[in-house]
Amino acid sequence: MTQNVPSPLPMLVPETAPFNDEQRNWLNGFFAGLIALDSSGVTPLSADQAAALLGGAPGVVNAEDDDGDAPWHDQSLPIAERMKLAEDKPLRWKMMAAMAQQDCGQCGYDCRNYSGAIMSGAETRLNLCAPGGKETARMVKALFEQIGDTPKGDAAPAAKAHAEPAPALGTSRDNPSTAKVLSRRKLNKEGSAKETWHVEIDLSGSGIAYEVGDAFGLFPHNDPELVKQVMAALGAPPDSDIGGRTLRQVLTDSVSLSPAPDMLFQLFSYITGGDKRKKARALATGEDPDGDAATLDVLAALEKFSGSAPDPEAFIESLNPLQPRLYSISSSPKPDPNRVTLTVDTVRYTIRNRQRLGVCSTLLAERIDPGAILKAYVQKAHAFALPADGNTPIIMIGPGTGVAPFRAFLHDRLADKAPGRNWLFFGHQRSASDFFYEDELKAMRASGFLTRLSLAWSRDGDTKTYVQDRMRENGRDVWAWLNDGAHVYVCGDAKRMAKDVELALVDIVAQHGGKSGEDAVLFVADLKKKGRYQQDVY
Repeated sequence: MTQNVPSPLPMLVPETAPFNDEQRNWLNGFFAGLIALDSSGVTPLSADQAAALLGGAPGVVNAEDDDGDAPWHDQSLPIAERMKLAEDKPLRWKMMAAMAQQDCGQCGYDCRNYSGAIMSGAETRLNLCAPGGKETARMVKALFEQIGDTPKGDAAPAAKAHAEPAPALGTSRDNPSTAKVLSRRKLNKEGSAKETWHVEIDLSGSGIAYEVGDAFGLFPHNDPELVKQVMAALGAPPDSDIGGRTLRQVLTDSVSLSPAPDMLFQLFSYITGGDKRKKARALATGEDPDGDAATLDVLAALEKFSGSAPDPEAFIESLNPLQPRLYSISSSPKPDPNRVTLTVDTVRYTIRNRQRLGVCSTLLAERIDPGAILKAYVQKAHAFALPADGNTPIIMIGPGTGVAPFRAFLHDRLADKAPGRNWLFFGHQRSASDFFYEDELKAMRASGFLTRLSLAWSRDGDTKTYVQDRMRENGRDVWAWLNDGAHVYVCGDAKRMAKDVELALVDIVAQHGGKSGEDAVLFVADLKKKGRYQQDVY
């Protein structure tokens, strides 16, 4: 790909970014070309935005080899399909295809740059893709073992060997700050089948700053009762020494207790015999000999292989690190930069008469009190932000806790007195018990600030109604907003809701825009390319 750009080129790529002179010149020309596309109808890219796209992150894939074609970058595709799409690509692209494709930032990167960092050697941790689970971890490990055989031209460039300044506290998972929990209040009313909390956190003195669209990372602690049960099943004293800390301490704040990783089953295969050894080997390679692999957390694995207790230190080494959890921020910093709010679904479910708990959601809901101090950081958004022009209309689709960033968007625009129209699609199970932020959303609607509020309730009648149904019902107006330049935002479940919403939008474009099915798909794809269709999905 070549770009005809004026000379001299604007220097958009920072000198600290991990590129050689040839790569940096190519990228400066590429971004300069994007900025020059004013007459094409494409939203121009500012110099700051271009530089922010690179950010000096280690392990970025060779830009000159990036043809922009990554058909596997779709979070709704199973990993087998993603790997099929990437089978003829270089190893670095296969590595990207193995990621969960959510660009959630929980690993500290997006999917492209996490895979690039592994390829370059800048990142040695292979199990940071939490949404991908075991499937991604296994595939990344298998691909990683091929790196030594990779032709030099197929490897991502290593980061420069000069010293980089340490990132500010609270700006990454590897350099968190601390923040204080101020309060929590339950958002569901009586009769709800869910438990969702509005959590307010004090950032005073933390150095943490955020913008709407960002996510908030918290480092949780495992449930003390679960830790107790794991130690009992292990048959080891709580004060067993693990690298200068006690076993209880390490199990509480350093390792994940769900799900059981392959390395734990591999460890069992070394210390058991007979049929148990065969089963452990099978589980370690992704097989499911008893049909229970999906339900095996660390405690269940210990119980399954009872009588073969591993050494505590070897046991700890076989477990995955306890990962931070990311939550979409539901507040704007403009009214008060020292406070941030989260909208958190509490995760509880039962398997074989034992209740399993979401490690961070139940921590926030019941295992800490206001005043508690937690390690925290902000994960900057990957292409999920309000339009720069406050006159631009926005359509927001966020059922359940997916409403979180859109509450933030509305508060942000309210603080700016932005004149652009705002349309929110919100849905949940029951209107009487699950209408999150009902009073403030109705007040915004009554004042005219929230131009339209479309609600969908899946348990209020004989027919289940979802946000995509409301979109189709209002399809003519959705199309009119798109013609007026509206940006569309989607937040929530990646596997089903986000895909259903996109299909609904394609249907609307076809029906009300008078386009063929193929042209409607291309129209929505073009919205994405222009930054007018953005997703924050998980």
